[in-house]
Amino acid sequence: MPSESSPQPESVSPPQSRSPSPSPRDTLTLRALVSTKDAGVIIGKAGKNVADLREQTGVKAGVTKVIPGVHERVLTVTGPVDGVAKAYTLIISQLVSATPSSPVTSSPSTTHTAIRLLISHNLMGTIIGRNGLKIKAIQDGSGARMVASKDMLPQSTERIVEVQGAPEAIGRAIEEIGKCLLEDWERGLGTVLFHPGTGDDRSSGSRRSGPGFSSTGLSGSRRPNGDGARGRQSPPSSPPPQSPVSAQPAANLRTQNISIPSDMVGCIIGRSGTKITEIRRLSGSKISIAKAPHDETGERMFTIIGTPEANEKALFLLYNQLESEKERRVGREQQQTELQD
Repeated sequence: MPSESSPQPESVSPPQSRSPSPSPRDTLTLRALVSTKDAGVIIGKAGKNVADLREQTGVKAGVTKVIPGVHERVLTVTGPVDGVAKAYTLIISQLVSATPSSPVTSSPSTTHTAIRLLISHNLMGTIIGRNGLKIKAIQDGSGARMVASKDMLPQSTERIVEVQGAPEAIGRAIEEIGKCLLEDWERGLGTVLFHPGTGDDRSSGSRRSGPGFSSTGLSGSRRPNGDGARGRQSPPSSPPPQSPVSAQPAANLRTQNISIPSDMVGCIIGRSGTKITEIRRLSGSKISIAKAPHDETGERMFTIIGTPEANEKALFLLYNQLESEKERRVGREQQQTELQD
């Protein structure tokens, strides 16, 4: 992960002061999953390639550190939308040139390839659009093809959007994706970022790579903390007071807000509040729910207060509950359709 970090990573929410500086409306941070081999090409000998990229495009760019036994790393590019799109175009062209096909029958500009973008689950609707119209428009306009994964990546609330095509087409698609993400940047706040690796390796190894970024800017839930790895070793069922994370002073508490569709709130609360009580207990965070929608979208605001690690756990549990409910509803609709047929 690059050493540069978003300003004041602890300041995610409350609403009146949650916009980092520079405004996320102007600056896009877009992450992608790359192989360890590709990461080496992106960085270049003694960091030359990534330094040239920064100079040519004006973006900040970097790749997470190597984790033994893990074959993927995360590329992070931050800057204005056009700069980020240009940077990804150059990176993809570079990767294509570094792995030429058998006799050279095409130039890098016409070779079809793919990049796996990491997008917050909360922002997928922004990219797909109503009835898939937005993603279709991006594909038609750019000449690239986009495939969105259905599932969130392990221990995160990010999903993969694979953009396929020639480097220039992918760059055009990324520019349009970036515009969508900036238009709806607040939905990306509180994203639980994906870090390649499994289980405790993620919380202790990759966490040291630096403060986290969400697809649209700041994500305070990834603030590195000395007690973070130790606290996460506690069994999930342990009562919060026994957790080292929960025992940290009040000065380490963070507040995060996320919006949940009103028709999904019931499934998160559960019968007689059983689900939300369990999420509070497992995470150690205090979670309050607005009684009415906060704007014309009809969504209700969830306010989460706790340590960065506790809030991360709460967000993960909340999003998992949402995913389970969506799958249940899709299954029910399919059954009804089969019965009608």
